[in-house]
Amino acid sequence: MPVLAGCAALMPQALRSPEPVHIGPQAVRAAPEQYIGVPVRWGGRILAVRNADNGTDIELLARPLDAEAEPRPDADPQGRIIARAEGFLDPAEYPIDRLLSVSGYVEGVETRDVGDYPYRYPVVRVVGRYLWPEPPPVIRGPWGPPGWDGPWGGPWGYGGWHGRY
Repeated sequence: MPVLAGCAALMPQALRSPEPVHIGPQAVRAAPEQYIGVPVRWGGRILAVRNADNGTDIELLARPLDAEAEPRPDADPQGRIIARAEGFLDPAEYPIDRLLSVSGYVEGVETRDVGDYPYRYPVVRVVGRYLWPEPPPVIRGPWGPPGWDGPWGGPWGYGGWHGRY
């Protein structure tokens, strides 16, 4: 019996529609009038969550997305964006530094201050969103960081280089 193997992208259901046009925040920042109403899928690291009477703005430091629509933390940032969602989103559930991906439609650009600098934020009206799970903690072996001999005598344990056991 043949075995099928493959690498299917497991994009979260919430991000699958609308089908995005592949444009980045920089293009929208440069010419917002050309992109109003265009579907996009963007994501990044949460910088702030602001609730108002008409919804919630989530400020993100945008990063390119991988095939599963997860922001790539190792990639160069694409600038800041605002993901505008309907209703109240609790900042405790969307903490700073977590990764978030959104799908939706470009609304335009808004200027807000970053410190004393007026910054032009591309704004996306959120249709779908996915808060990525926190990565698991890094687990080290019993020898700890490089160069530490620890209780087992080095990285091979039970004597390591020193033959204590």
